[in-house]
Amino acid sequence: MNLLEAFTNEQLKAELPVIRIGDTVRVHNKIKEGSRERIQMFEGTVIARHGGGISETFTVRRISYGVGVEKTFPIHSPNVEKVDIIRVGKVRRAKLYYLRGKIGKASKVKEKI
Repeated sequence: MNLLEAFTNEQLKAELPVIRIGDTVRVHNKIKEGSRERIQMFEGTVIARHGGGISETFTVRRISYGVGVEKTFPIHSPNVEKVDIIRVGKVRRAKLYYLRGKIGKASKVKEKI
């Protein structure tokens, strides 16, 4: 094992959240403002997952004041404190990019029962 692999294995999180496409999640993200540090929450629907290993990311989308907002979070980032799963969605696709064109109730994902 070379130094790069050893370093990346050291940075991986031991407990990974079980995030699936279509889930509604609340991401607790650390924000640094000067010398202070606080946790900011971002709640929305998971529309994509990318990559693998240390560079794996997931994209969360929500509507804020009538404007669609998407944020991409690295799963293994130390700034992502925790991910709460609020609803489990029922979807048949790996990427939900079609939600970008929907507004209102049409942009909702059915809940898995």
